[in-house]
Amino acid sequence: MGSERLTAWRRAAVVAALMLAAFTFNTTENLPVGLLSLISDDLRVPLASVGMLVTGYGLTVAVVSLPLAHLTRSIPRRHVLSGLLALLVLASWVSALGALSYGLLLGARVATALAQALFWAVMGPVAVGLFPPERRGRVIGLLSVGGSLATVLGVPAGTWLGGHSGWRAPFLVLGAIGLVSLVAIAVLLPTSRAEEGHAAYGAAPDARRFAVVLATTALSVTGAFAGFTYVVAFLDEVSGFSEGSVSALLMVFGVAGIAGVAAAGPLLDRFPRGTLSVPVAAQAVALLGLYAGGGSQPVTVAMLMLLGASLGPAFMATQSQVLHVAPGRTELALAANSAAFNTGVAAGALTGGALLSAVGVRGTFLIGGLLTAGALAVLTWPVPAALTAGSKATPPSLSS
Repeated sequence: MGSERLTAWRRAAVVAALMLAAFTFNTTENLPVGLLSLISDDLRVPLASVGMLVTGYGLTVAVVSLPLAHLTRSIPRRHVLSGLLALLVLASWVSALGALSYGLLLGARVATALAQALFWAVMGPVAVGLFPPERRGRVIGLLSVGGSLATVLGVPAGTWLGGHSGWRAPFLVLGAIGLVSLVAIAVLLPTSRAEEGHAAYGAAPDARRFAVVLATTALSVTGAFAGFTYVVAFLDEVSGFSEGSVSALLMVFGVAGIAGVAAAGPLLDRFPRGTLSVPVAAQAVALLGLYAGGGSQPVTVAMLMLLGASLGPAFMATQSQVLHVAPGRTELALAANSAAFNTGVAAGALTGGALLSAVGVRGTFLIGGLLTAGALAVLTWPVPAALTAGSKATPPSLSS
């Protein structure tokens, strides 16, 4: 019994360490948004160049996720995760202590992005593999809460600390938090072959369903960021909120996101398809509702909360679905889904920017809503039985 308690404790501690790492990676990715002016003034570079610290980060993750997952597929997960977290810690401290030039800071960001690209592919199978198969969804839900807290807690706290102690201070703290995760993973996670355990492969491999999930991820995220990229301008120009209230509204958005993830997580195992289609539908309603009713402040607040409550659960559900239907190794499938997500972020921002002069900031939410409706159509479109029967083939790029 004592050993069973120890095993349960080790499992919980590993999941907690992975949640903390997810929080650290997500905070690190988005922190420069809140420190744009401070970094720009200190390093004497234009704001657009500092913005590239975020845009370039996402593009790096999109490009390298699948190749890195393929290259490391045979390395024990404990060694991979320890190396990734060590890189996170080192890059954070280089940013905090050694970033005396924009080029050095950009290099540290690229290194962190490389680590994050592989972390998201490996984290899920490792955590899920520690528990019985019927608890896959709940474990993914916990990991998603860790990542979601970055928006509500990590970035605002890092922005506050940067304003009071200089922009390097938050990176110093993030490195220390990453070190806690590194030690926990290195000490507590058993060393095993990457292909061992039930989480190494999809529970019900289905190449067609996998392609549908990837398309849903790319389309829905593109739709979300076509509008949300310009949400601050929307709240000001369309809804008429004061500059001081925008931060509070974004906090409400983030809290709604955590609530949505926490509510949907326990349902992933029982209603795998519903927990994906419902958030995507809710996202479409929220984006179109902001377009149609953005002139009303109460409608805007309600739709912003609905949007926040749908974005996190939608991606969480795609991750859970990928673990279920992956036609080959799950870390490769998750890497593909992460690449689809980050491609969607970049494509959404570019789409909104390209159409902004033609449709206005309000129109970007219409475009986003229509793209999300397209994602819902792809997700729910009926498939002939003959196609379904032939969907079990394993694509060579995702095979072991």
